[in-house]
Amino acid sequence: MPDQTTQSNADFFKYVSYHSWLQSRNLTRTTGWRYRKNGLIRVTNIFGRLYVSRAEVEDFDRRAEAGEFHRQPKTPPSSKNPKEGNL
Repeated sequence: MPDQTTQSNADFFKYVSYHSWLQSRNLTRTTGWRYRKNGLIRVTNIFGRLYVSRAEVEDFDRRAEAGEFHRQPKTPPSSKNPKEGNL
């Protein structure tokens, strides 16, 4: 039977701060905002601070490894032949 201390430690580490999660992946705040906006990662607001659950992080990693977020890169158009009106 697990003791009470082990259980409370497991609950305490159930969430990681959103800022720490962004830093661990070398992501900017803007990219993190886009991820949240597009539903790629769900956060929890606890007393005005954002946290990500360990389960959500594992789910995000699993989906990323499976290629769920894969898109073709958007290449800008060539500017070899600029239009006459845009000098």
